[in-house]
Amino acid sequence: MAKVTLPDGSTLEVTDGTTAGQLAEQIGQGLAKAAVAAKVNGQLVDLSTPINSESEVQIITLKDDESLDVMRHSCAHVMAEAICSIWPDTKLVYGPTVEDGFYYDIDLDEPIRPTDFERIEEKMAEIVKADKPFIRKEMTKAEALAKLAGDKYKTDNISHADSDVISFYSHADGFEDLCRGPHVPSTGKVGSFKVMSVAGAYWHGDPTQKMLQRVYGTAWPTKKELDDHLQRLVEAKKRDHRVLGKQLDLFSFNEAGPGFAFIHAKGMIIWNAIVDFWRGVHNKYGYGEIRTPIILNEQLWHKSGHWDNYKENMYFTSFDETSYAIKPMNCPGGCLVYKTRQHSYREFPMRVAELGLVHRHEASGVMHGLFRVRQFTQDDAHIFCTPEQIESEIIGVIELTFEIYQAFGFEDFRIELSTKPEKHIGSDETWETATNALEDALKHKDIEYKINEGDGAFYGPKIDFHIRDCLKRSWQLGTIQLDFSMPQRFGLVYTDKDNTEKTPVMIHRVVLGSFERFIGILIEHYGANFPLWLSPEQVRVLPISEKSNDYAKIVEDKLKDASLRCRCDFSNEKINAKIARAYSEKLPYMLVVGPREAQSDTVNVRIRGVKENKTVRIDEFLGIAKDKIADKKIDLAF
Repeated sequence: MAKVTLPDGSTLEVTDGTTAGQLAEQIGQGLAKAAVAAKVNGQLVDLSTPINSESEVQIITLKDDESLDVMRHSCAHVMAEAICSIWPDTKLVYGPTVEDGFYYDIDLDEPIRPTDFERIEEKMAEIVKADKPFIRKEMTKAEALAKLAGDKYKTDNISHADSDVISFYSHADGFEDLCRGPHVPSTGKVGSFKVMSVAGAYWHGDPTQKMLQRVYGTAWPTKKELDDHLQRLVEAKKRDHRVLGKQLDLFSFNEAGPGFAFIHAKGMIIWNAIVDFWRGVHNKYGYGEIRTPIILNEQLWHKSGHWDNYKENMYFTSFDETSYAIKPMNCPGGCLVYKTRQHSYREFPMRVAELGLVHRHEASGVMHGLFRVRQFTQDDAHIFCTPEQIESEIIGVIELTFEIYQAFGFEDFRIELSTKPEKHIGSDETWETATNALEDALKHKDIEYKINEGDGAFYGPKIDFHIRDCLKRSWQLGTIQLDFSMPQRFGLVYTDKDNTEKTPVMIHRVVLGSFERFIGILIEHYGANFPLWLSPEQVRVLPISEKSNDYAKIVEDKLKDASLRCRCDFSNEKINAKIARAYSEKLPYMLVVGPREAQSDTVNVRIRGVKENKTVRIDEFLGIAKDKIADKKIDLAF
């Protein structure tokens, strides 16, 4: 008999060899019907997995986050079978899940086109209706290599496997694929799906290899969830920051500098509004601000560790017979500023911020508007402190980060703690100390977080902040990285209470990350309908005819005296045309003025996104607008 402990702490005795699915039936038929997979001692497995020893077991249903990934991976296999059925010469490469879906890389000489998607979906529907069980078969690596001898893609996958136990999955006569799993119990459990797109992809990303076809799909538990997702994609296309940025004259790109954004005058208004807010919050939290050079000599980057760990992403130049690098990160410059004078423990914690311009080489194929550029401004900061101050400083950074995100209307956060990567500097003991310090701060704030094994920076573990926008897309923005190594490499010291020199702890952190990328996210999150405090033009005065121009100018002057960004539309067009243009430019407020408003010292206010207009005294409007700007209000209505 095997003792099973369930998530609520209760225990059951089951016969050795009882599967996770049978355990679910023993607990209740409702759970068994909803089950798609299980966790045994923390490992995600098929429901067919036997339980042979004392174990902690969780039955995974569609209510659990892990279920969606399992279901989508199973749907990828269903799509693979459908493609192989329609095009028997297809060679399968691999088919992982991605955010919101999955893809399969295939080697097929005949191109798959969007007109083929419906045929693929019809075949997938047949496979789902058949409700065939997913069957797992295991063998040794040697046996698997012999089984697939001659298939260069699969033998390569097997050779790179980190286990000697290789598994295959089948769910229909004649269809089988190499796969780690787990999968849902049967094809009928893959939910509602759609084939989304097809693109070219090199094997292992190597352009010297044959171009494969990458077929993308998505799957959701219900038809409604699928339809909602497809609608979000339609909305995302409308909100594309590249289109809106051009339409509203915010930024541009030019082949003279591929991957380098040109921020226009209106874009700079948004930029500077964010900077002003950022500086105000950092001043409140006790940060000083510095600025360091963009180009520093090669020797510095050897000392910092970037040369060995980041060289392929850096730009280089030389002059005066000396080699230099254009900085990809700000931290070495911050260390040099620290070293310019002696420091005492009494100065700590020492919080130093920098809006640093950095350059990183990105492949041309991955650049994407403001989201992926080669030059960007990073809202960096470095905190120098004693080991005893680590937890309180991490807590302070978390609080600052939440305050900034909430000002932009982001309330949905996801936190990840990333641990030691394979390529790293520093001892295992140092990494353990640093990781524990970050985890303690998260626990102190009672924040839910996920462990992201092996994804830390090369110099230390990190906390990453992910936000969700209005379309429920996830964006990684802020990061907090604890670093014991770089201060030692640069010989940073401070005089402690006992009059001895010690090495400070260095905390690296950003909140918004790349300013360029963050502005791109804001454009799509708001659909370029910026809140009043960020809008490049906050108010436009619209005289109904030339006779009202004088009063319109008086209103404009009052707005400008109140520091509102505004202008008058003195064109000879009809008032309806002026209003339509102002709406198309996504202005927050339009003030229509005519003889009636001039007589009563009022304005007729049209509000973006609000059907009703209202007439108020100009001073009342000014008071409302100034309050909304001061409080960073998202809502424009009053």
